[in-house]
Amino acid sequence: MTEIVTAARAPRLDARPFAHRIGLVTLSTDHTIEADFARIVAPRGIGVHANRIAFANPVTPETLAAMQPDLAEAAALILPDEDLDAVVYGCTSASVVIGDAAVRAGIQAGKPGVAVVTPISAVLAGLRAMGARRLSVLTPYSVETSTPMARMFEAEGMDLQRFTCMNLLDDREMARVPVDEIVAFAREAVTPGSEALFISCTAVRAAGVIDRIEAACGVPVLSSNYAAAWNVLRLCGDPTAAAPGHLMTLDLP
Repeated sequence: MTEIVTAARAPRLDARPFAHRIGLVTLSTDHTIEADFARIVAPRGIGVHANRIAFANPVTPETLAAMQPDLAEAAALILPDEDLDAVVYGCTSASVVIGDAAVRAGIQAGKPGVAVVTPISAVLAGLRAMGARRLSVLTPYSVETSTPMARMFEAEGMDLQRFTCMNLLDDREMARVPVDEIVAFAREAVTPGSEALFISCTAVRAAGVIDRIEAACGVPVLSSNYAAAWNVLRLCGDPTAAAPGHLMTLDLP
């Protein structure tokens, strides 16, 4: 038998494998956000470390709110006892129903002091960066689930020009809307006078075709994953246009 020996010296270690790293809390049922972050964020040399949080369809205000007690544990299990540049909570409608402040408190209970990004906080930052106030919105949700979002945008001073719902109840179906359908629905969702279009839901595969949607709609477009990716890139000090689309050319406001 070949002799197995211990190396004469211990290996030198880097302080950390990546100069920057983020946590991603994604729904147990989500098909999309990890792939979007792998395509947009990871190639910029940022470590993306994900954990899943329990979620049970259908997508309703009640099922979304039920995730709140699990936020701290979901965040704490991402590289325990190590610091992160940010943690992204990967659910747009839940960040509205639970509330950004409550989501931030839950995540920071598991990762004290970490910067927290929700799709909604990222979209609002993106709209401020664009100087856009007149907004069209497209969601895959029901009217019941979309209504709190409409009220939130109005409370933030947005002038909602049109708000369109696809009326899907299962986020796994939301992930299966073909990109051609997303472009077609987006074109129909924009009304003249809008300064931007927001496409909600981390399950919807809009982030990879933002340039197609902008060309079809004639206005800047934000999707949940696209805006969140932009936000964390800027928090990590990356000023580049890591993906096509107008928002990626802008700095955080």
